[in-house]
This record gives sequence, C-alpha cells and structure tokens, in this order.
Amino acid sequence: MTDAALPALPCYLNGEFTTLRDAKVSVMDRGFIFGDGVYEVVPVYGGRPFRFEEHTARLGRSLGELRIANPLSAAQWRELVMKLIDAYARSCGAKAESLDQLVYLQVTRGVAMRDHVMVQGVTPTVFAMSNRMSPAKPGDRSEGVACVTADDFRWEKAHIKSISLAGAVLSRQLSADEGAAETVMFRDGFLSEAAASNVWVVQDGVVMGAPRDHLVLEGIRYGLIEQLCRDAGVGFQLRRIPREEVFAADELMLSSATKEVLPVTRLDGRPIGSGRPGPIYQQLYALYQRAKQSS
Repeated sequence: MTDAALPALPCYLNGEFTTLRDAKVSVMDRGFIFGDGVYEVVPVYGGRPFRFEEHTARLGRSLGELRIANPLSAAQWRELVMKLIDAYARSCGAKAESLDQLVYLQVTRGVAMRDHVMVQGVTPTVFAMSNRMSPAKPGDRSEGVACVTADDFRWEKAHIKSISLAGAVLSRQLSADEGAAETVMFRDGFLSEAAASNVWVVQDGVVMGAPRDHLVLEGIRYGLIEQLCRDAGVGFQLRRIPREEVFAADELMLSSATKEVLPVTRLDGRPIGSGRPGPIYQQLYALYQRAKQSS
C-alpha cells in the first residue's frame, strides 16, 4: 500500500494533528531502525476511553523500562486522546458517542544517527491514531474459537509493551496459517500468554492466569478480570500453570482490548471442557459489558 492509498483519517504526530496520508517520520527514527519504542491500544466505548488511567500507567512503566522520558503528562495524554476520538468521529460523519473506537499510542526514542547505545538528548517521537473497533463475531461468542499452541520463543522482557513485535507477528501467523483465532504459548512447559492476548484457565470454578512478571505482558484486563471475578464471587488466582492443566481446563478464555473476553473451545484440534462456551465466561462477559457502560 502506498501513502496515497491510505485513508485520509486523522492522526497526531509530534504536536500536530494531520492525516495518515500526510504524516511522515524520519528514516532515522529509532522506532524504524531498532523498534526502540513502546505503544498502547486504548478501547473507546461511546466516546469514552475505557480504563484510560490503567493504560497510561502501563505506558509510563514501559517507557521507564526503556529509559525514555514520558513526553506528555497524564492530562496531556487525555487531552490528545479526546481530541483524536472526536476528530475520527467527525471524519466518519458521526458523533463520538455513536462509535466504538481503538486509539493507538506510540512513543519512540526519537531521531538519531544509528547507534545501539541509548542516545541521550533526543526528543521522543509521539504518534497517535484512532480507528473503528471491530468486535468479535457473534458466532465466535456463541460457539467459541479455536486456537493452536506454540513454544514461547520471544525475549524475556515480555512485560514491556514494545513495538518490537516480530516474535508476536510470527506467533500469530502460526494460528492464521491454521485458520485459528490465536496462538497460545508455553515457556518451559508453563502457560505464558497468546500472541496478542492474555489467556485464562478455568478449573473447578476458579479463574487462573499466569503470574505478573517479566515473561508476560500484563494486559489491562488483568486487573479488570480480577475485579469482575470478585464481583461475581468467582475465585481468582495467578500462578504457574502447566501445559497439561490448560488442556484439562473446564473453560479457556482470551482477553484483550478488542476481544474483551472470548471463549476458546478448541485447542490444537482438541475440545476444551464441554467444547462450548462455559458459565464462567458468560458471567464475565456480562459483567464486562456492564463495566463498559460505567466507564
């Protein structure tokens, strides 16, 4: 695709609002040369960013891990995002409250001559755009989705939401090649996460996930699902989960900004539990919809 073929959608780049066709970044930007940057994806429901403080807090943590100064304050990030939400809606001829959107935020170290060392005194590059959210298909919610498994061959700093996503791209392609929705990954025989989702195992009425550590990107839904489980009176636990427990689960779920919570009913061609979306998923999905309305 060429620049001219891009949609003329609004975006933000280094202090200015422009369009995707017109926005330009230097070839010497360290995001382009090294993948030296971080990103966030914020879901927007009815014109309101969902769990925005949690997203900007994780953005700050990722920037800190890469020793990149946060270029904007919390108030400035919110102002930028709200303007972008409105600009995207107007570009569609609609009101912001009538569209569900996904806002993408990216910060790179900035422009410098190529050097592996973290160059000092460089101004970070800030880019943001929004697009319409594509929700899960009704059939995926009623029937569940199929996933495949793979060894987690990514680096051991998975807790950083880095733009260096070659490992995730390769992992996700494994499932795309099989017509599956996601690739569930295991590191040394224990569940880590999926290519672009967190993974939740339900056994005996308890929702379990991988621990919060450097091997897993803690999705914003980590805290949300813990809260929803508490509201539903459902047990919640984070621990190392062996591969065999995943296949023996009563239910298996994915979570992400776009999937919200989504049931997995087949893994490597084998049914999970009854092979149908289970009652814990149904509870959490209903509570998730309620949380969206109160955001």
